[in-house]
Order: sequence, then C-alpha cells, then structure tokens
Amino acid sequence: MKKAIVLLSGGLDSATTLALARRGGFACYALSFLYGQRHRRETESARAVADSLGAVEHRIVQIDPAAFGGSALTDAKIEVPKDRAEIGAAAGIPPTYVPARNTIFLSYALAWAEVLGVFDIFVGVNSTDYSGYPDCRAEFITAYEAMANLATAAAVEGKGRYRIHTPIIAMTKAQIIQTGTELGVDYALTHSCYDPDAAGKSCGRCDSCRLRLKGFAEAGLVDPVPYAHCEI
Repeated sequence: MKKAIVLLSGGLDSATTLALARRGGFACYALSFLYGQRHRRETESARAVADSLGAVEHRIVQIDPAAFGGSALTDAKIEVPKDRAEIGAAAGIPPTYVPARNTIFLSYALAWAEVLGVFDIFVGVNSTDYSGYPDCRAEFITAYEAMANLATAAAVEGKGRYRIHTPIIAMTKAQIIQTGTELGVDYALTHSCYDPDAAGKSCGRCDSCRLRLKGFAEAGLVDPVPYAHCEI
C-alpha cells in the first residue's frame, strides 16, 4: 500500500479528503497544526476524524504564525466577520485569511513526506465555495508542487516525484458532503467554525459555518453538529 501525507484540519473538507485518499488505496499519515488559532476544538476533531477513518498515524504540530498576527483567526483584536451578505463570492480576501498558512502547512507535510519516503500529499483545498483565500487555488498548488520537486533532496536525487493531490478542489460544498457521506465520513466528528463558543459549539454565523450549512441544505442532508445560531 502506498503511503500519503494528508493535511487534516478537522473540518469537513479535510475529512472528506482523507476518506478519498483511503479509498484510493493510500496508507494515510495525517498532519494537523496548533498555529495560535482561537481555539483547539478543530484539532480535537482532527484526532477523532483520523481515528475514525483509519489513519496510520496522526501528528499535531505546534507552530506560531500567530506571532505575526494579521488574521482574525490568530489575533483576538481582529473580529471574525459574521453574517456577510457576499458569502461564497469572490469579494476580496477576508480577514480570516492567515498569511501564508497553506504554504507553511504544505512545507511541514513535505518535510515529513521526505523523511518517510512518501511522494504523495493530499490537501483539502477548494476553489468553488472558497472564501477568497489565494492559497486554495489550483495555480498555487501547481506552483507549490513544482517547487517541491526542485527543493528536496529526494526529488533532486531521483528517488521520486512529489505530487500534491487536491481531490475536492472543483467540488461544490454539497458535492463534497455527498461524496463524504457515501464514503462513510462521520461529519458529527468534524468542526468548521471560525469562532465557536466556550463549549465548542459552532457559531452558525461566520463564513465557514454558513458555507457548511448551505452545503448540507443543498445536499438534502442535516448537519449533525450543534450550532449556537442557525438560520439556513
């Protein structure tokens, strides 16, 4: 069985990506991060998802992009947008964008891949329902993959060629949810909210919650996670 590194945030996109990698016959090594985000709820979900979907190993790595700030997810002084009318539209980059986050995460995945002798990396970026993040685009992934094959000893020495897999990049949120449901993903274990309450309950009003709720509604399914506020 081929091995793969899977970036796992604990949200429904990365959970579905892990399930797709498993269906593709990969032995999956899941990688999550504590990066100074507002809460640890998502890494708790990542652990549960990794266990439920049969990851060979799951590592949670602590890093500190929050030292630089610049995002509502890592700086309590920047408010998380709520109830935005333009949700899901290309209306500029929102304050929830974390500077260079996917570049940083993929670099850690690449380093672990090189140590393990793995040449496949899965990431659950999505450019259909995305919230304006530049590092969720296909152009970014193509450029990163090219860089990975120039910057690593394993690739330069001809041991293999790195491939960044983005199996859900062109799916709508409803299609992602339908696919994961067919693959047996337990979405009750996942967490997508940018700003949960003290008990870990999703707010229902941030961009991520609203995209998720909209996706479940369009898929004809009920989101199994509890919300403090829900109008969709």
